[in-house]
Amino acid sequence: MKISLSIIAFFVAGILIGSRGWIPNFSTSGLSAYVLYGLMFLVGVGMGMDKKSFSLLIKSSWKVFLVPLTVIVGSLIGSVVVVAFISQISYLNAISVGAGFGYYSLSSIMIGAVRGEELGTIALLANLFREIFTLLLAPVLVWGFGKLAPIVSGGATSMDTTLPVITHFSGKEYAAISILSGTVLTLLVPIIESLLLAL
Repeated sequence: MKISLSIIAFFVAGILIGSRGWIPNFSTSGLSAYVLYGLMFLVGVGMGMDKKSFSLLIKSSWKVFLVPLTVIVGSLIGSVVVVAFISQISYLNAISVGAGFGYYSLSSIMIGAVRGEELGTIALLANLFREIFTLLLAPVLVWGFGKLAPIVSGGATSMDTTLPVITHFSGKEYAAISILSGTVLTLLVPIIESLLLAL
């Protein structure tokens, strides 16, 4: 929760600094590309160093992979449904935002670099709210929809920031499923986003 609040604080600070003209006016498009390359490299390094996640992927039964598949299908269908209420956003852009699966730091930069800062900001907030929603409503999700619900709700964050809340309310026996689902989604976000942004 502290990480989420810190990100919101930096985001609000950026808006205030930018709107008040406290820094020189410059284009961030070129800078965004370099930040994206650096972030992609660090994500790759982090995933490569996490031996436990890869061994968990190899050892798991194929049925466990239905959890991240549910996250993918549900997120993309939900994104299409949102367009019915927000006509200002196209289906492709809505799906691109939904395909962040909660991985706000990477997806928002990727989307912002290709589709513009406005959609990148929408992606940041949408995926950040997904994490906050999971952190705050995990017990309600377990009560109403079962012990897998917080894992699905957390998306990519179920391997790290929302994991403590998930294990607390769903039970420690769901920790492995949570980590696996989050790992699969974290690996797929850059691939799926790249394909969507190329359309």
